[in-house]
Amino acid sequence: MKRTILLLRIIMPIVAITCMVIFVPWILLRAWITPLPDTIQEQANDAIEYGFDGIIVYVDEAGKAPEFHTAGWKNRENKIPTDPEALFKIASISKLYIAAAVAKLVNNQTLSLDKTLAEYLPELSKRIANANKITLRMLVQHRSGIPNFTDLSHYPWDNPIKDNKETLTLIYDMPADFEPNSDYSYSNTNYLLIGEILNKELGYSHHQYIHNEIVKPLGLIHTYSLLSEVNLDDVSSGYSVGYDKDIKTNDYVTPGGSMVATIQDVGVFLRALNDGSLLNDEEQAIYSSIYVYEHTGLLPGYQSIARYYKDLDTVVIQFVNTSGENSWPLSEIIYNRIVKIISERNKE
Repeated sequence: MKRTILLLRIIMPIVAITCMVIFVPWILLRAWITPLPDTIQEQANDAIEYGFDGIIVYVDEAGKAPEFHTAGWKNRENKIPTDPEALFKIASISKLYIAAAVAKLVNNQTLSLDKTLAEYLPELSKRIANANKITLRMLVQHRSGIPNFTDLSHYPWDNPIKDNKETLTLIYDMPADFEPNSDYSYSNTNYLLIGEILNKELGYSHHQYIHNEIVKPLGLIHTYSLLSEVNLDDVSSGYSVGYDKDIKTNDYVTPGGSMVATIQDVGVFLRALNDGSLLNDEEQAIYSSIYVYEHTGLLPGYQSIARYYKDLDTVVIQFVNTSGENSWPLSEIIYNRIVKIISERNKE
């Protein structure tokens, strides 16, 4: 028996390594096992060697001036270097702003987390399964069971629908993925519906509410709700592996995925969300009960990761303007290595 256990201890690591070599793309394995460089800038430079067009890294350590590290191109056709002040499509990081807006509106009793989708939007009660059981809380927490419209094979990523009500029709009459609140499944449809609810209950665009109550108080002068609000020359180009053209004009307008901002604006917002300076105590308690304090974002041509590390009291954000193939797991590997560099230098 002891001999068998000893053999297993020897064999299993070999099997594990063999499986990694066989099944994990070499580029990912190489990025993971390469010795950690000494600096974030070196790691950003290395990221370009793995096929990213451009990368921007923002580090905000408490008590220190923010750091910016860049490599590659803002626009590769015209050889314009990556610009830390460039606007970027932050995709689903937008959901943090919407969740914060919900917390504020629940606190002032404009919204109720326990009110159902059918009560908020009765016109959808016969088109969305379980609308009479799905609460606002479940929508925020991705526990509604409503199918994700961006998972549909026929969703037109090359030319996204510009009318949110039309986008909703893509999931009309579809069966639920699960009974409300019985499971978790990330669905962009949830936040599209939250946007519709906010617009109706406010009597005006939730984009304006977010600007008035979140963006403006934090002094974020480079944060926008929609691509149509900005000068495209200020936006980082976006590229997808296997497609030669810049796809930054591809306009995604759905609530929870439409925002555009600079990396520093996102960093200031994320710290404020985490340190309690954005929300009051009551709002913070509501927020903590409904959503997370970090997020990633992914749209064709754009990847973003925004996280706060309490043990380091540090915000780390990474923007990459390349998507497709292995670029997402590669982006996560690069990001995690950057966080490790920060952690290591703090030990010195």
